[in-house]
Amino acid sequence: MTIKDTIASLFDSGSRKHLLITKIQGDASSRQYFRVTGPDSSLIACFDPAFEHSSKESYPFLQMHSLLTKNAIPVPQVTAVNAEKGVLLLEDCGDLLLQNLFGSPEEQTIPDFYREIIALLIQFQSVTGEEKSAPFNISFDHEKLMFEFDFFITHALLDYFSPLFDRQLIGRLRNEFEAIAETLVKPRHFVLNHRDFHSRNILIHKNKPVIIDFQDARMGLPQYDAVSLLRDSYVKLEPDLAEELKTTHYNGLRLGGLTSMSFDEYLFYFDIMAFQRNIKAIGTFCYQTRVKKNSTFEHSIAPTLRYLPDYINARAELKKAGDLLQTLIEGCAQ
Repeated sequence: MTIKDTIASLFDSGSRKHLLITKIQGDASSRQYFRVTGPDSSLIACFDPAFEHSSKESYPFLQMHSLLTKNAIPVPQVTAVNAEKGVLLLEDCGDLLLQNLFGSPEEQTIPDFYREIIALLIQFQSVTGEEKSAPFNISFDHEKLMFEFDFFITHALLDYFSPLFDRQLIGRLRNEFEAIAETLVKPRHFVLNHRDFHSRNILIHKNKPVIIDFQDARMGLPQYDAVSLLRDSYVKLEPDLAEELKTTHYNGLRLGGLTSMSFDEYLFYFDIMAFQRNIKAIGTFCYQTRVKKNSTFEHSIAPTLRYLPDYINARAELKKAGDLLQTLIEGCAQ
């Protein structure tokens, strides 16, 4: 039975013959998405191999969906679930991603949408729950941050950029990555993070933002999601707007009692976190390009690299790592 047959089996026999099931391009994951169009409406079907080996109660997407719905975070409604077949049917919130506003006739709406999304991010990061239950029992700890740094070393430095990078420097660079990771492990400041809070995971539906792809949420510094949004690999915000939104995020965190940081501390951790997050993204893009043979992400490597000098020049804690990565940064500039 094909995936499309499996999706069709969730509908009654009378309506199956009227369904049009069309594959939708997904992001860098094993999940597959389809638009299921009937005579009167459409839905989104998600097939996830991991769901076949899970249960409704333990499946991260459904855990997070329940949590976010209870906290009035706008997410697509779940209309049907079949764990045995690894399929969910979701509300169809359209195709208009936040990313699509850039360069479109609606570009003038971008600042107001981003202001609304920052408010939504603060609402997301204010969600709390039982510390022993997912997603509150997983975090951007040292192990997770180093996994992401090591992924970059393996797939960016030792593969995609191997002609540009002297592998004899890896030991020194990894020591710097260890120190950076240690700087970012501050559990007293941790809040709930979406983990991929960028312009491809926010839909604009009925003129309102809707959050998708939230199943990998975990605890971490509030700057992690802010960096994902404001230092996005797919779009570039105007500098004045990005600075305004940083301030708005910080003020919202303070007003909601979500942080005890000063604004200078917030900006410091923003830069260190941005370096780590962008390094992680570059590793993912290189992996998709070389290992998965998926060229979709290759054009995002250079824009993400171009962010790095901003943090390296601003923070002495990043200078040694920046010096070791200089050949990549210079190669990108050329």
